[in-house]
Amino acid sequence: MSNESTRVTQSGRYSPLRYPGGKGKVARFMCEVIRLNGLSDGLYVEPYAGGAAVAWELLITGVVRRVAINDVSRPVYAFWMSVLHRTEELCKAIDSIPLTVDEWDRQREIFLDHTGADEFKLGLAFFFLNRTNRSGILNAGVIGGRNQTGKWKIDARFNKGDLISRIKKIAALRSRVELTGMDAQEFFAEKAGNWNPNTLVYIDPPYYEKGRYLYYDAYAPEDHKSIAESVFRLTHVSWVVSYDDVRPIHDLYSDTSWLQYTLNYSARNASRGKEAMFFSDGLKVPSLPLPLLETARCINAKPLSGGNRVVV
Repeated sequence: MSNESTRVTQSGRYSPLRYPGGKGKVARFMCEVIRLNGLSDGLYVEPYAGGAAVAWELLITGVVRRVAINDVSRPVYAFWMSVLHRTEELCKAIDSIPLTVDEWDRQREIFLDHTGADEFKLGLAFFFLNRTNRSGILNAGVIGGRNQTGKWKIDARFNKGDLISRIKKIAALRSRVELTGMDAQEFFAEKAGNWNPNTLVYIDPPYYEKGRYLYYDAYAPEDHKSIAESVFRLTHVSWVVSYDDVRPIHDLYSDTSWLQYTLNYSARNASRGKEAMFFSDGLKVPSLPLPLLETARCINAKPLSGGNRVVV
């Protein structure tokens, strides 16, 4: 199970990947969560890394000293492995790759052979499609169409110099990065016992309702339930969960603090999407910064055993 749902943050633009959704836009919020809760010297964890936009911004700007990113998707994992450990080879490949529809076809063939493709080639193919597909969606078509008659062409989101610069900035901090490619529940089971209380885990699973449109891999309802059960077992660390704002997810996290907000989507259309975040007990929750617009919140004034809740 994997999530490929993050966008490059507009403030820092540290991730070389682009995704539908608004994960990159929450970096400023996570920075404030870390500051308010005294977690700056701890570990920041993303079990569903995708583009890892928040992780890279927090690490590169010095908000946190260490990050752990995980994604079960083999193409995503292969790309980040190349970023961290085959940096020069990857940058040379990006610099020389032709930005044509013929190349798009070739890279798509490599990408579709998830299990058989060479890891480096698979990671490069994933990156190529992420930067040349509409809105970065892996099951969407090429920007500009096959005849390249659209307003934007295949190279519209493929500034080679800028992308190589982002990759090198991340690679320079590889000693502070732990990368894994595990199923999220397996990741929790194997890794969570080693996390100390000074850890913040940001869990951003595939969206409940829009997942089948936005991700190459989506979740079934029972997957969301299983993840919620795994999250509630993380009693010794702080965590934040983000989702689309739908009733089945609120039912799963009904006993937690939460806030609702809206953000602009670029995938498919420019409508405002409703989101929700849920928080571990005792976590101090700051106000959301723009361009996120908070619409409601329900925060525990005391631990759940007190039963005292405040709705604003």
